[in-house]
Amino acid sequence: MTLTQVAWATTLGLVSPAAMLEMAVEQGMVQEQGKVYFQDLSGSEPVLKLQSSSTSPIIDPHLSPDGTMIAYVRDDELQCKTYNFGFDDGETKQLTYGARESGKVHGLAEYIAQEEMERKMGFWWSPDSKHLACTEVDSSSIPLYRIMHQGKSSVGLDAQEDHAYPFAGAANVKVRLGVVSSGGGEVTWMDLLCGEPNGAHGDEEYLARVNWMHHNALAVQVLNRAHTKLKLLKFDIATGKREVLLEEEHDIWITLHDCFTPLDNGVSSKHPGGFIWASEKTGFRHLYLHDKNGECLGPITQGDWLVDQIAGVNESSGLIYFTGTLDGPLETNLYCTNLFPDWSLPLQAPNRLTRGTGRHSVILDHQLLRFIDVYDSVKSPPVILLCSLLDGSVIMPLYEQPLTVQPLKKFQQLSPEMVQFTGKDGTSFYGTLYLPDEKKYGPPPYKTLVNVYGGPSVQLVSDSWISTVDMRAQYLRSKGILVWKMDNRGSARRGLHFEGQLKYNIGRVDAEDQLAGTEWLIKQGLAKPGHIGLYGWSYGGFLSAMCLSRFSDTFCCAVSGAPVTAWDGYDTFYTEKYLGLPSEHSDAYEYGSIMHHVKNLRGKLLLIHGMIDENVHFRHTARLINSLMAERKSYEILLFPDERHMPRQLDDRIYMEERIWDFVERSL
Repeated sequence: MTLTQVAWATTLGLVSPAAMLEMAVEQGMVQEQGKVYFQDLSGSEPVLKLQSSSTSPIIDPHLSPDGTMIAYVRDDELQCKTYNFGFDDGETKQLTYGARESGKVHGLAEYIAQEEMERKMGFWWSPDSKHLACTEVDSSSIPLYRIMHQGKSSVGLDAQEDHAYPFAGAANVKVRLGVVSSGGGEVTWMDLLCGEPNGAHGDEEYLARVNWMHHNALAVQVLNRAHTKLKLLKFDIATGKREVLLEEEHDIWITLHDCFTPLDNGVSSKHPGGFIWASEKTGFRHLYLHDKNGECLGPITQGDWLVDQIAGVNESSGLIYFTGTLDGPLETNLYCTNLFPDWSLPLQAPNRLTRGTGRHSVILDHQLLRFIDVYDSVKSPPVILLCSLLDGSVIMPLYEQPLTVQPLKKFQQLSPEMVQFTGKDGTSFYGTLYLPDEKKYGPPPYKTLVNVYGGPSVQLVSDSWISTVDMRAQYLRSKGILVWKMDNRGSARRGLHFEGQLKYNIGRVDAEDQLAGTEWLIKQGLAKPGHIGLYGWSYGGFLSAMCLSRFSDTFCCAVSGAPVTAWDGYDTFYTEKYLGLPSEHSDAYEYGSIMHHVKNLRGKLLLIHGMIDENVHFRHTARLINSLMAERKSYEILLFPDERHMPRQLDDRIYMEERIWDFVERSL
């Protein structure tokens, strides 16, 4: 059984006067393979309501908050269909026009927004279901990058795909934001145009977040190209006029978040029209209370730890619930604290509600009385608990899988060891150790493989069941190989100073920290010198090849999957956040390229890449191969003609693992 999603159902009960609305609320929407179904929550058979065609797919459907309409994108335009539940379906209305004729798209998030900003949507329902905000994306300034399907038997259009991919230093898409009635009519465009450096607001490069506020105002977050300045704008949807609520600047970078929460005028009598905001201005992401004009009234949380997400807000009781790292960066817990603190006194410490070390993913109910806790740790597979929001006590278990059940039983003895060590400059690092069975393979030191990622906004080491069920690490351990993971400077959830060390230093501090971790293993007598390799994927593929090239005295082999070999070949948003523009920081780009270090490579290298990878294009590996040949360096390569950024077909995955093990067995 695989747990995929947990959510609270909305129950109106007897307070709903309209039987039709009651029926709407009691139904759910299911999307599968281009088809949209409605299904009674009682468990009846799903009913097909919308169906894509091969030339006209239905994209990103979303129900209106009142459950009576569904909006989606079709033929590059935003459309809306009304449903009379229990009766014949209502009409379909096209809400936007002119996109296809002008080479634009309405209502879909562009590639950069989806891949890098964690903004998956291009349209947003208003809370009262009367309006939709939607984007207009113009990618005409971006040259198309063609990917050929070399493994296909056919040629022509069926064997190629074109992507508007914005490479570092080049143009981004232009994005407008409009508001339209769900019943149709003219679109009101907001005073906003992102991605136009010569426009009236040339520093507004990225449309990062869109949120509806109370009384149908629109809150929008825009980010400059350098990632050093963010604006929170408020728009009048009737006129499109803007108001700047706040501006935030930082010389390292600003990381986007989803903590903006408008307060209800009718409930929050202390600060009507205010909002909750999150900022890393102290070096750690914390929550702040702002008034309706954007002025910061004071902090809600503080300390050398960070807030991950807001889980819920109870304005009437003056409480806010959030997840964070107060009890350590390897854990995620739910906390509660005062929403309206008395800033004349020291802030009270938040009250922890979740129990047990590890990682807690929580969902609060609509009445803010209970929460669902999906909990796991390196020693515990996921369990689902229904808990009281008053004190965190368990009301009842909803799902649990004891370790006595096969195949979980054997993992009770195979949980990895979490360790902490200190670098030469006093920096603390966390790592995960998968030690071979000493009874079978004898005492250490052991041949060692370092599993690397190392990139920003990612945490590899945590007290989670995912670490325990890492099948590759467990397999390698069963073969007598020690597997080691660590989070170098630049990794997530340690604060801005720790992560910000990576700025202009990709390929430097990340690789040097991985070397320091390996030297610590050797010093502890765990790793066998001369028999230490690396493996990683994506940024980890880059870092494994970089470490092998820079530190061939320590590392003897590396498996490099889908590596970014030169950062001028990756996208604008991600690359420029950490390296700046290529025209302004050419030295950082040069040093961060694996090709710059290939001449020093002495170990064995296995390159793996999907040839239709639309994220890290195969040209990265091709460019590296050119440099390897120029320096007369040997390498091995494993290509997947029909795979993208990560092989997904079962046969391909099995073949890949077999080839990786064959390489490791010969090379380590």
